[in-house]
Amino acid sequence: MKIDKRDLLAATAPGALLALVLLAAAGLVTATLDAPERTAFWALLAPRMALVFLLWLVLAIGAGTLARRLWQRHGAAPGRLAEDLQVLLSSDTASALKSEGSAGAQALAAAVNALAAQRDTLRTDIAAQVAAASRQVEQERNRLAALMAELTQSVVVCNLDGRVLLFNARARLQFRALARGDPGAADGTPDGRAIGGAEALGLGRSIYGVLDRRLVTHALEAVQERLQRGAAHPSAQFVTATHGGQLLRVHLAPVRASPGAAAPGHAPVHASVLAPLHAPVLAPEARADEPLNGFVLMLDNITRDLAEDTERDRLLHGLTEGYRGSLGTLQAAVELLDDPDLDPPTRERFRAVVREEITTMGRRLNDAAAQGLRRIKTRWPLEDMLGADLVAAAARRIEAQRGARVLAQDVDARLWLRVDSYSLVQALLHLAGRLADDYGVQRLQLRLAAHEGKAQLDLVWAVQAMSTETVTAWETEPIKAGDDATPLTVRDVVERHGGAFWFERERVRHESFFRFLLPLASEGEQLDAGVLLHGDSRPEYYDFDLFATHAGADGALVDRTLADLSYTVFDTETTGLSPREGDEIIQIGATRIVAGKLRRQECFEQLVDPRRSLPAAGVAIHGITAQMLRGQPTLDSVLPAFHAFARDSVLVAHNAAFDMRFLQLKEAATGVRFEQPVLDTLLLSAVIHPQQESHRLEAIAQRLGVSVLGRHTALGDALVTAEVFVRMLPLLQAMGIHTLAQALEASRKTYLARVSY
Repeated sequence: MKIDKRDLLAATAPGALLALVLLAAAGLVTATLDAPERTAFWALLAPRMALVFLLWLVLAIGAGTLARRLWQRHGAAPGRLAEDLQVLLSSDTASALKSEGSAGAQALAAAVNALAAQRDTLRTDIAAQVAAASRQVEQERNRLAALMAELTQSVVVCNLDGRVLLFNARARLQFRALARGDPGAADGTPDGRAIGGAEALGLGRSIYGVLDRRLVTHALEAVQERLQRGAAHPSAQFVTATHGGQLLRVHLAPVRASPGAAAPGHAPVHASVLAPLHAPVLAPEARADEPLNGFVLMLDNITRDLAEDTERDRLLHGLTEGYRGSLGTLQAAVELLDDPDLDPPTRERFRAVVREEITTMGRRLNDAAAQGLRRIKTRWPLEDMLGADLVAAAARRIEAQRGARVLAQDVDARLWLRVDSYSLVQALLHLAGRLADDYGVQRLQLRLAAHEGKAQLDLVWAVQAMSTETVTAWETEPIKAGDDATPLTVRDVVERHGGAFWFERERVRHESFFRFLLPLASEGEQLDAGVLLHGDSRPEYYDFDLFATHAGADGALVDRTLADLSYTVFDTETTGLSPREGDEIIQIGATRIVAGKLRRQECFEQLVDPRRSLPAAGVAIHGITAQMLRGQPTLDSVLPAFHAFARDSVLVAHNAAFDMRFLQLKEAATGVRFEQPVLDTLLLSAVIHPQQESHRLEAIAQRLGVSVLGRHTALGDALVTAEVFVRMLPLLQAMGIHTLAQALEASRKTYLARVSY
């Protein structure tokens, strides 16, 4: 707790007062005495001065301690009451004021609590009225957000600084796939994300970490020139290559600020975001005087298309050049064969040449046809589908059309398939119909599991005697599913998927089954789709209000307001508390705050191999064992990834001096320097609440009404710290601390800033 002048005065004043009283009493006594008596008095008192001083010291300490306690209980109570009142005013979740101090202070606390309860009632009424009035606007917002989230094309929306304001799930998957193909991402995790799970895209992060700034700038200049020429819906395109050799075709369209709009980020801006996607319907005629406040990027990976076009061109070139030579040879041979004076052996030789060239031309034509057929098969449109949904659809169709009972058991709900669901369900329906018609099978089971990079889909029934010839006939005959018939066969459907199909009997389990081997969707797509469809809520890939927050935010960080900044809140778990003595980082966790909102979806979490033993005392705290760290990347590969995640943001940590010391000691070994400003919630707590006794993270969280979950894991601590920091922002503003420079200066003045590691 901070000792201020009032505490010092409370501790020393009683002793000083007592000394003055004793000195005054001695002076009065000596004034009434004559010279001999005064001499005798001082002679009597002099040998006992040490005892008098000791008595005075004991009385002074006792009086000072009593006075200090009384001051803390009564004198400092109004100060604590004022600090708690600030929290109560700035938070909707803070607890009621404590009743402490004098009777007047307790009465004041009770009155404030009554006013707070009255305020909460009024807030509830106002909130209900606002919710009712804004329901229609919120529905529009949700519709637009859902449209952006479900678009099949990759879409990224940025402001003029290149900060990502919105992106859809398809864009996230596409950039993750690009990371998997990037040789520089070889140290990434198995699902293709960067080390620590940090995505290439994130709200408030720069698109120029992915795309070349010069290409985007050139495209924007082209759009502005077309606007000045009066183009209604200007746009620009360019092709760029990623570090892994992938080619992206990028379509750039402007986001125009609506003239006279009340504030960017509301409904007019929402429409302008969608205007480039549906220009003929939504976008008004563009005017040269309309300012731009961002741009939309629509991206397509054309690497495969370009390779296929190149292969097709090579094939056509080979055919034309080969046919040109063969036709020339044939023409010369035919002209010589028309010569009546040609002797029979020579004539036969030329006939052999003609036959050979015809054979060569036929072989080239057959090879070209085979390649074209293979390309058609590989390019058959397949869709990503949750395996459990495919099994459920097949079970419903079989039960509805054949009347059989179908059980969906042993189905891996996490698997995502890349299939033509219609033809596959038709094939299953055809086989179920054959089993019912020829063998009377009315009880079936569908199973789905992963095996060696493929999905095994089984159609199972009780053991029946069945020949291989029968299975082959069913596999090669046209599919008939109820009243629907198609020339496709089960074998054709399997070949479309690049899979396999066979019949098998398991005598031990007394069952038979048809097994389909089907392709899986990529691992990254399985993860994201599962989150989108089965999570508690849609992941937050957008925030329309960021248009207002980031517009023109290109000034120096220290001069910008705290509400306008992006933050990376992080924490580390370590082998011990002494970085200078060889303790190492074993886990880094971080999350981001953009536009004053905690973005839980954007996080960084990575275990680190410290290349040293773990003390048992530390394992008991953080729960990270040596086995968990075995095979994890080392800090020289994790730290650059974390540095990229935290780029262009302010670092925030609790007791940041401790974490930053570990990072600074690794600068030489990793070549990574964290030069951005750092805010410490420990110091900010001392700024906001100087009268509080504890500034531990749990105590701050309790004061600010933040639930503490996942403590002593790096990401868990980072999330708690982030929530605490978000609650601190309005309290700092109420104290007149608006900019980053003011927050840093206030932190440096606290007594806790003297701690070093």
